[in-house]
Amino acid sequence: MGTEAMPHWQRIFPALLSVFLCNAATYAAPPSPQSYDERGEVQGFIRQMAQRHGFIEAELKLLFNRARREPAILAAIVPPKDARARAWLAYRARFVTDARIAEGAQFWRRHATALERAAQEHGVPEEIIVAIIGVETVYGRQMGNWRVIDALSTLAFDYAPRAEFFRGELEQYLLYTRDAGIDVFSVRGSYAGAIGIPQFMPGSYRRYAVDFDGDGTIDLRASPSDAIGSVANFLVKHGWRRGEQVQLAARVAGSNAGQAHRPLLEIGIEPKTSLSEMKRYGVETRTDLALETPVALIELESPGTATEYRLGLRNFYVLTRYNRSVLYASAVYDLAQELKNKR
Repeated sequence: MGTEAMPHWQRIFPALLSVFLCNAATYAAPPSPQSYDERGEVQGFIRQMAQRHGFIEAELKLLFNRARREPAILAAIVPPKDARARAWLAYRARFVTDARIAEGAQFWRRHATALERAAQEHGVPEEIIVAIIGVETVYGRQMGNWRVIDALSTLAFDYAPRAEFFRGELEQYLLYTRDAGIDVFSVRGSYAGAIGIPQFMPGSYRRYAVDFDGDGTIDLRASPSDAIGSVANFLVKHGWRRGEQVQLAARVAGSNAGQAHRPLLEIGIEPKTSLSEMKRYGVETRTDLALETPVALIELESPGTATEYRLGLRNFYVLTRYNRSVLYASAVYDLAQELKNKR
């Protein structure tokens, strides 16, 4: 049946078809104390969605009656307190492994045409694209098993530190499923609500995902080619510079005894300090880049071992737009170099 013949409510929100096909007794039972549709802030969110985007309030109320609060997600989202869990060497060891390198080389061979085209069109090296997908989902093998509606509802309404961010992503998710005609309860992803092979949050999915395989549909869950093109598109839209380096190895002279370099760390990870200025603070590197090249000092700490330092260039900063962690961006870079060598 074409959409023109569908009832109005089904055209507006295809997901609700599954709601009305469920056992009627489910909806006759009184809602649990954790039922989202009864909470004031959720009702306010529903009204906003109706006013801003034309959703039907009654339909969204039924949807949030079915959404579940997941305590395990709230436990998973809290950053670890143990410094050892945030150590660079431990983090790197999770992602830069012989198995992940070998599997990445296979992924590269299987999708060589799409990777080559993405590199040519967007200027993002193939190894960087493969490494991001490898870190995110082990090349599509581990895309997450949480219902995205549950993950985003839990974090939007029960995780105060980032509630505003996740409410925005919940809004984007409802728009995405409506526009794509997808059952809102069918999509599964990470505990944070990220979707598909490259783990795009819903807002990024709507803004940066592309149909790279040319089948007329954007599907980051089932199409490696769409995932490849979308990762490259995301990076270039965030400022990736074709042909430029990502990181440089660095040494901080006397770093174990002095703290002269600390002001450089306080500046942040966006490259704003010239190589010549870095030298004044005792930061040394081997490079033929011009002395006025802006960089950022990156500190990679591991308790019990010497701190590793690197210099991040503009493309390193772009990697942190994908995941705002210097550990993440550095692991992606290291995995990319291993994949390139393997290739």
